[in-house]
Formats: sequence, structure tokens, C-alpha cells
Amino acid sequence: MHDLFIQFPEPLVPRRRRIGIDERTKYDGTKITPLKSEDIQAALDSEHLRDVEAIAVCFLHSYANSDNELAAREVVQHWKPDVPVALSSEVLPEIGEYGRVSTTVANAYVQPLIDRYLGDLSEALASLGSTGAFFVIGSNAGTLSLDAARKYPVRLVESGPAAGVAIAAHYARELQTPHMLSFDMGGTTAKISLVTDYEPTRANELEVARVKRFMKGSGLLLKAPAVDLIEIGAGGGSIANIDALGLLTVGPESSGSSPGPACYGRGGESATVTDADVALGFLNPDYFLGGKMQLDREKSLAAIDANVAQSMGTTTTRAAASIFEVVNDNMANAAGVYAAEQGIDLRRYTLMAFGGAAPAHAWDVARRLGISKIRIPFAAGVLSALGCLTSPNSFDFAFGYMRELSQVDWDYVNARFAELEADGRRQLADAGITDGIEVSISADMRYYGQRYEVTVPLSGYPLSANDMAKMETAFNVAYRNFYGREIRDVPVETVSWRLNIIGPLPELDIVWPGRSASSTDVAVKAEREIIFPGSDEAVQCRVYERSELPIGAQIDGPCVIEDHESTTVVPDKGYLTVDEQRMLVIDISGVLS
Repeated sequence: MHDLFIQFPEPLVPRRRRIGIDERTKYDGTKITPLKSEDIQAALDSEHLRDVEAIAVCFLHSYANSDNELAAREVVQHWKPDVPVALSSEVLPEIGEYGRVSTTVANAYVQPLIDRYLGDLSEALASLGSTGAFFVIGSNAGTLSLDAARKYPVRLVESGPAAGVAIAAHYARELQTPHMLSFDMGGTTAKISLVTDYEPTRANELEVARVKRFMKGSGLLLKAPAVDLIEIGAGGGSIANIDALGLLTVGPESSGSSPGPACYGRGGESATVTDADVALGFLNPDYFLGGKMQLDREKSLAAIDANVAQSMGTTTTRAAASIFEVVNDNMANAAGVYAAEQGIDLRRYTLMAFGGAAPAHAWDVARRLGISKIRIPFAAGVLSALGCLTSPNSFDFAFGYMRELSQVDWDYVNARFAELEADGRRQLADAGITDGIEVSISADMRYYGQRYEVTVPLSGYPLSANDMAKMETAFNVAYRNFYGREIRDVPVETVSWRLNIIGPLPELDIVWPGRSASSTDVAVKAEREIIFPGSDEAVQCRVYERSELPIGAQIDGPCVIEDHESTTVVPDKGYLTVDEQRMLVIDISGVLS
């Protein structure tokens, strides 16, 4: 099915600044039309390139032979040495012109800004006496050297959410829990990702700047190694409305931080998820941000009544409960579809919830997914920042080489892998890393004539014709797992080849200060009425201060655990314990039964 009305974002480069050059290289790297430096100079001297801050060079089939792009850069650097130049043969040396151009242009678009920012930050750290290595978290949940981040800033997209998945993977290893569902819910969106067998699920492309924020295909394609995550328009600021059919919708529109939810008292009049949480008693208006910000419950109730309850013909409390249920259903449905596409049974997973809003919603999202165990790490509201410290230094390389398996030049492939590994080891050595290095390779493969590929892990190189049968079998298995079928009578071809080189995982021993009290009573700070969805009756619940809960504490739900950055809700028939890592472990098997 095709959407005939889908809208696309405005191109980053207007048409008048896109200049064609008379040169041509074949798919196999053979030059047909040589590059003339005077053509590059004429383009640079034209009024269309006046006052440009960066230049992207994208020539056809440059992944197979980069000579013309390298020559073009020499002319540009002679013309203006201070103008950064992004070459598609360096940013993305892979087959697929649209993805290569889109990614290279995006890299050039942000490069001047990121280069200045990281340069200023590096100088500021040096002025403070810092002599340590400087790394930047990337979209693949690994860290890049300062030079690599400045040269390839497109690899920093979605690096914040990737850091959250990195800490989830760290805890998976620490806790010997191989399968985690990472659930990060903040003020505007929720991001969900799978950690399977202790490793985050990864992708080779992502979309940004979507016209329809959550409509796949309506954004700019970036082909860069990234943690595979889904984004849902579900956060504390997500707005609840009644649509033209009289149905309640929540998100993707958000009130943001300004004016924010109605309870912020900053002029916002829309009913939001945070307003529903306040109305139901999940959030304490006097203890938001640890008491640094006062919330107005009456404004929450008024906004829910005016925008939702009256149109639904129901009470304000029931409307608030409906908002809570709809937003949780949206997140659970998205996670369920995402897992089904991967062939994953989420009932085998543990839900790790973090971000400012996730701990209050985790129990209901888990219930809808059939997940019985939830973990809420200490400092859940700022956990992604901690993820940066758990990320190893790593580099992802790729090269395009499209051949049927029977026609692959194995000496060429092995030579390219050796070059990339040597380059990666040099970069790790520059960061002071020479031991504990791991190298893995893979190939993007497809049936002949198809448009989309499946990435197939390989055991290592050197490769030879003796590996063809093994590679074809591995591809058929991967294809069947993804699409549910095989096409045995069609030849298999390779499209791109990938190498990942990774340093040792940082030795991070996270120790939170813990209480040695023998009773949880010291952590009780109050009692308050809470209304759980499905009932109009308020339930009197104990409220605990998380920092006062001792290790080994055991508490039956319903209850509320308050922290400076987040609030955790435990339902009736739920059971909470505090483990050695000060993590809240919630068992809702009683809710599921």
C-alpha cells in the first residue's frame, strides 16, 4: 500500500545550491568521464555557493572508487580551507544513491555547528586542567573519539536515547538478565528498544525530521549505525483530545515544557498525561522535582473536565483514568508490534523503566504486554546520562560490493576488511586502547532483484568460496526469521559488507548509598488516596521516600515510591523489593493471573 498524500520535509539544500558536475564512474569503479578541476572551480565561483558554511560531495558510484570525490575536495580546500567538506565515499561508502546523498548532506549540514561546539568544549575542558581522553556517545550506543565525532556528526543522531539503551544493556549483564525491554518515557515521547542476549538491537538506518512525527517514510533517511528503537508520541506533556469521531486520543501533540501541562500553572489549558497522573493521585503536587516545583491539581482537574470529561459525558476522574489507559495502550501496542516484527515473545523479557514519567506507567504497560517483572533503577529520571559511562569505544565501517555469492572476489573482500580493521585499531590506539579489542563482520544480503537487505552476521574473515554455502544458509535462516518464508530457487547476492571494532566495556562499578535500617517504616512519608483505572473508589496508599528505603525492603502494593526525578507506582497485587543495587524490583504476576 502507498500513501498518495504523504508529505516530506523540505530538503536541507535548496535546488539552486545543488550543482551537477560532469564526471562518471561505473558501479565497478571504472572511470568513464574523468573529473575536471575547472568544473569544480566554476561551481565554487558561482553565486549559488556564495557564503556556504559546508559542502557535500556526492558522485555516482563513488563507493566503488573515491578518486573523483577526493580530487573535488582538494579543489574546495584550496578555494576555502576553512569550509568543511563531507564526501559520500567517506560518510557512507555503500550502494544506494539516495541514502548516501541524504546522509552525506545531513552530515555537512550539522558539521559546522557540531565542530564549533565540540571544539569549544574540548578547549574549555583543557583550560580546567583535564588531560583525559574525550569521547562522545554515538547513535550506536558506542563512543566516538573527538575527531571522529567532529568529522561524522551524523553518527550522533539519537545518541541520548541510545545511551539509555546502553545502561539497560549494562544492567542486563550485571543482573544476568539476558532479555530486557528498555522503556524510556519523558516529557514528550517514549522510546522503546529491545536488549536480547545482553545486546541492544541495532539498525543501519533511521529517520529524522518527520513531517508526521510518527509516520514512517515522512522524514529524512539517514543511513548510520544506530540502536534500533521506536518512538511513540507518549510523554508527560502529551495532549488528550476528543477527535471528530468522539474518541479519546492522546498525543502525539505535546504541550512541551512551555507552557507545559495545565498543572504547571504557566498558561497551559490542554489536558495532558501529567495532568491525569496528578488527578489520579499518582503524582504529589507538593513533591514534583523533589519539591522544587509546585503543581496545581485544581488546574489539572479543570483542564481534564473542559477538554475531555464534558465531551465524553463522564466524570473528571473517569476521564483522567481513560487518559492514563489510552496512553499506556498506545505504548504497549507499539512495543507489541515492534516485538512481533522481530519474532520476539515479550513475556520472556523484563521491563526496565526510566525517564521522568516511565516509573509511574511501567506497571500498566507491563501488564498489557504480559510482562511480570519490572525494574526501576536508582536515579531513573536521569539514567540515560549514566549510560554514557557504560558505553565502549567502537567504530562501525562498511563498504559497498554488490555481487552474487558465486561471483564474489574473496581476495578483494578480505583485503577491504583488513584495511578497515587496521583503521579501527589505529583509532582505538589513539584513544589509548590496544587490548581487549573485538572485531565482528557481517554482510547485507538479499535475493537477486530485491530492494531491501537483511544483515547477516559472519563468523570472521578471511573468507573464501568454501564459506558460500554457510553464508547462504545463514541468510535463508535470517530471512525466514524476519519474513516467515524462504525463496530457495533465487540466487543470493551481497550488497554491503560491515565491520565493527569495539574496545573493552568500561569497568563501571555503580554503588549507590544505601540504608541499613531493618524496617521500611522509616521510609514512610505519608498516605494519600489514589484512584487506579477500573475503579471509581480511591485507595489509601502508603507513600515511601525512595532514598530512605533499605536494601532488602519488601512491600506489598498498592503503594507509591517517590524520588526527586520520578515517581513509581505499584498496583494492588503487585510486590516490590529493593535489591543490592538499590533497584526497585516489581513483580506483577499477581496482577496478570
